[in-house]
Amino acid sequence: MSFSGAVLDVDGTVVRGDDPIGGAPAGYERLRSAGIETLFVSNNPTKTPAAYVDRLGAAGYAIDAEQVFTAGTVTTRYLREHHGADDLLCIGDPGLLSQFADAGLTTTDDPAAADALVASVDREFDYDDLCTALWTLERGVPFVGTDPDVVIPAPDRDIPGSGAVINAIAGVAEREPDVVLGKPSDPAIEMVRERLPYPPEECLVVGDRLNTDIALGERAGMTTALVLSGITNEADVADAAVSPDYVLDDLGEIDRVLD
Repeated sequence: MSFSGAVLDVDGTVVRGDDPIGGAPAGYERLRSAGIETLFVSNNPTKTPAAYVDRLGAAGYAIDAEQVFTAGTVTTRYLREHHGADDLLCIGDPGLLSQFADAGLTTTDDPAAADALVASVDREFDYDDLCTALWTLERGVPFVGTDPDVVIPAPDRDIPGSGAVINAIAGVAEREPDVVLGKPSDPAIEMVRERLPYPPEECLVVGDRLNTDIALGERAGMTTALVLSGITNEADVADAAVSPDYVLDDLGEIDRVLD
């Protein structure tokens, strides 16, 4: 099959922590040698595209900032479009708040003053944060999540992600988010199409998650390849509501898709 563009997930697909996943660098080079334009899309909202250029570069993937966007990128854009003049109460990593500040968004720590609540991965998330979120949402303001990833691959063991924080807040507030961004949301698909302006049938999505990577590709009408180098195993595939077009041990097997 002939492809013009490929969306590649990051954690669990090309790297685990800061180290390249076995076979993945060779798979990436195979895509490049085939003339396929690559776009790295991560549901990690804490780092900027520039930070990913450095991180992936150190792992052996030569990219520039135009080749990557994250759940933080999608969330920042969404907030500028829908809440650009609002005071945002954000429960999240300092790296996410820095992205908001750089985009001219205003944040507040006061539940009574917040016009919207934004929830994301936060390694210091605690009981006080749950109280703050509850008191903010009691006022009926919009509830925005950066991405749905409940767990994320880490070098030694998987760790909680944004979805864990969002679900905790949703549970105590007895209210689901108004929108959860990142993959596989419509705003993320829109950004993919802007960066890879090819017909869907000429695009490939490769990732390790069924409910984000594969769901995004399926919703966008693109070919999907699940890699078993991250979160998902073969048993998960059998029970899933979405079905990848291909299942690979890792990105190094990408020739099975391209041939």
